[in-house]
Amino acid sequence: MSEWFDAGRYERAVAGIAAVRSCGVVTRIAGLLVESRGPAAGIGDFCEIQMPDGRTVRTQVIGFRDGSVLSMPLEEIAGLQLGDPIAARSGQARVAVGPQLLGRVLDGFGRPMDGGPPINAEAHYDIQAAPPGPLEREPISEALTTGIRAIDGFLTCGRGQRIGVFGGSGVGKSTLLGSLVHNNDSDVCVLALVGERNREVRDFIEHELGAEGLRKSVLVVATSDRPSPLRVRACFVALAIAEYFRDQGKNVLLVADSVTRLAMAQREIGLAAGEPPSQKGYTPSVFQMLPRVFERAGRFRRGSITGFFTVLVEGDDMNEPIADAVRGILDGHIVLSRALGQAGHYPAIDVLQSVSRLASRVASPRQKESAVCLRQTLALLQSTEDLIRIGAYAAGSNAKLDAALRLEHPLEALLKQAPREASTLEQTEAGMASLCSALPEDMRGGRQR
Repeated sequence: MSEWFDAGRYERAVAGIAAVRSCGVVTRIAGLLVESRGPAAGIGDFCEIQMPDGRTVRTQVIGFRDGSVLSMPLEEIAGLQLGDPIAARSGQARVAVGPQLLGRVLDGFGRPMDGGPPINAEAHYDIQAAPPGPLEREPISEALTTGIRAIDGFLTCGRGQRIGVFGGSGVGKSTLLGSLVHNNDSDVCVLALVGERNREVRDFIEHELGAEGLRKSVLVVATSDRPSPLRVRACFVALAIAEYFRDQGKNVLLVADSVTRLAMAQREIGLAAGEPPSQKGYTPSVFQMLPRVFERAGRFRRGSITGFFTVLVEGDDMNEPIADAVRGILDGHIVLSRALGQAGHYPAIDVLQSVSRLASRVASPRQKESAVCLRQTLALLQSTEDLIRIGAYAAGSNAKLDAALRLEHPLEALLKQAPREASTLEQTEAGMASLCSALPEDMRGGRQR
């Protein structure tokens, strides 16, 4: 039996226990903010308030003011009183990880919320770990197959790439993410559902993800009714879980929905801590947090984390502060068009407004040639749409436009796709090449010879 005894496991567990517990008392409560005299704790640390009714309420330290500790509750505080004892808790910025996480749904603390058994921890990962340095990353050279023709064919993504999915409400972001998770060829999928409605979580699991998708996925959920620190924590818990599977040599697909609601939660924390509001009320800590989230994805020696981060664009304004900041950090963006969605075109990906900055590196020469050729055709159709709609164009007056019009419906059929319909990379390439071959030679200028 001695050969199976892992002494190191117990040493690590004991090392995480504080020998002395620092305590304090609650001195002020203002809205979402709890002020206390003590305990000795740092930014991001967790505390526990002992309530008069015997309940224990957890809080997270967000700042300091005039010698007081400022914290925000992670649970319901009804009944909290001045003078209630508050104590610091160590080891709370870590999450239990292990292979048993697959197929599970966790809350913002990393605890199961699906009624299943507790997680048998293989290790504990720091949720606030610093992003790896630039020289720790490997070049991205291998394509990720999503099974979605509009992405694989025109916006080819690489393993380890970070992509933003931009769109307003009701344009099919959740459906697209479900297809992405269901059809991709990664080893593991980690989903962070931040600020979602309670109803939508169950719907997403049953209708978009499905039993097959759930088997290789881990979901971390903090719905809109949860306190803002817990919503932020859920995203970082998902990042730590993705890093665990990456360290096992897996190719991980990380999906965070949505960055906008994550930013709103951090804005609530910043304003409560006294930060000055800047663009549209967003505090400086919001824009400092975004790179810390995005830069933890990438390709590394042991594995990769490919990140898809959704951005809920307010009023369909692609230049609003969060969308603008995210677009400047990520390696590409997929824009979902409300006009396409209203026309019944799903996925509602606006190919001409979207870009993958690594497509030229990971796509095959044949695929790149076809993508350029068909992009030019789409651009020609879009630029002459008004002319054709009012009947001002006479067929035969422009040979290139005539050829593009003949290709309009086949090209639209290529870009449309049912949610559970998967297309292999070979099928996508063959379909694109077939459409290009139907165009006149002078319209294939994008093809390399």
